[in-house]
Amino acid sequence: MDTRFAIENYCDAKAVTKELDELIKQPIYTIKPDALKNYEENYYGKKCCKSKAMIDEARQIIPGGVQHNLAFNYPFPLVFTKASGMKLYDIDGNEYFDFLQAGGPTVLGSNPPEVREQVIDLLNTCGPSTGLFHEFEYKLAKKIADSIETVDMFRMLGSGTEACMAAVRVARLATKNKNIVKMGGAYHGWSDQLGYGIRIPGSKFTQAHGVPLYIFKHTQEFFPNDLDSLERVLKLNTLRGGTAAVFIEPVGPESGTRPLDYDFNKGVERLCRKYGALLIFDEVVTGFRVGMAGAQGYFGVSPDLTIFGKVIAGGYPGAGGIGGKKEYMKYLGAGLDGSTKIKKAFMGGTMAATPISCVAGYYTLEMIDKTNACQKAGQMGDRLTKGLKELIKKYNLPFVAFNQGSICHLETVGTMHFAIDWSKPWGIPKVLSATSERKKEMEHMGAAYMAEGLVTLAGSRLYTSAAYTPELIDEALARFDRVFANVGLKQYD
Repeated sequence: MDTRFAIENYCDAKAVTKELDELIKQPIYTIKPDALKNYEENYYGKKCCKSKAMIDEARQIIPGGVQHNLAFNYPFPLVFTKASGMKLYDIDGNEYFDFLQAGGPTVLGSNPPEVREQVIDLLNTCGPSTGLFHEFEYKLAKKIADSIETVDMFRMLGSGTEACMAAVRVARLATKNKNIVKMGGAYHGWSDQLGYGIRIPGSKFTQAHGVPLYIFKHTQEFFPNDLDSLERVLKLNTLRGGTAAVFIEPVGPESGTRPLDYDFNKGVERLCRKYGALLIFDEVVTGFRVGMAGAQGYFGVSPDLTIFGKVIAGGYPGAGGIGGKKEYMKYLGAGLDGSTKIKKAFMGGTMAATPISCVAGYYTLEMIDKTNACQKAGQMGDRLTKGLKELIKKYNLPFVAFNQGSICHLETVGTMHFAIDWSKPWGIPKVLSATSERKKEMEHMGAAYMAEGLVTLAGSRLYTSAAYTPELIDEALARFDRVFANVGLKQYD
């Protein structure tokens, strides 16, 4: 197995946090109004006509006009029809650099022929789904277990959200405790219970519209990079039903948007052992992107359960799963393995582990392993980040660029670096207003990137893949240069 990692030098989390602290104190720098208008009229208005027409029609039958939040783009979503390597193509024939990478899973690049050929062969012989066992269910599970030291057993599901839901049930059965603790700002899918404290640390239930507050009776959050904050919650939970599990994104909330200190995960693991809680690593993004051994291998941590998504189906549907130590994974097989003494965690998923998802996932992981794709993608992430830092300095902007291997961040407004302090409730409306305003400007920057042929995640996160070369990264940086040249202090009416 390839033992190399995508992260050559881990970022100085304290230094990055200090830069982000300064960023949100600064006035907003964004794309100038005349430049934005030019992009709207001459790019979106003239070169994206087919996209606009289709989205106008789609809005009549699809809420918001798109089926997934990642597809949203200002001034309107574009319609993409082709993906190959590190390039995307829209319905109007425009070509783009792909830094979205389907939200993270395409470490090899989009639609690699080596995987596609295996999928086509499967479709010719078996079909996408039978509802019965397929040999590649075993092969994929074995590949994951061989790669991740803490994964004795693996159960595939339809999404990362489903895997997180399953992990909650397993943790409660295994520990007999009630409470679930997560890191503030982190995203663990959109289930009711875990829709707590998302995007902004301290936000609690404020972003979970449509979820009754009683759902969060046994859910708490702690502040990133603050072990004292976590221990206070764990200690209090000893008086109110104990802690079943602590969920964490190992590089920081929202894929490291607020980066964690290198040793923080080890501190969280120590506290979990002290208070009898399971440690659950959400490796939906970091799994097989940071390295074949996952972020847990990089940080030298031994979680009890690991959440997988996206990459384990190679970018094909059915992209989720849970793996872990046998003593906990047994709760997912109780009754099926002849055991009658263990209560089974209630879960389902007829379309989980379909032949098409398992074949695609197995050959994707094989290719990542054999081609050293994680390290190659990480090197491209280092080159991209270094170039962005040089452009920030060139234009004397308050922006912040940093990366964890192939997970790159370009913070222009610091929307998710805000936090809510409930000891000062009078400040909450101000935080919510500031983040709303900055999110709008982040969308404007994203529109400028897109018009220059750069597809990003919400204008602030970029994933590199092994399909990039130094020359392509440099070409992409030239496009970022054109955008930065049109950035200035936000003008207010």
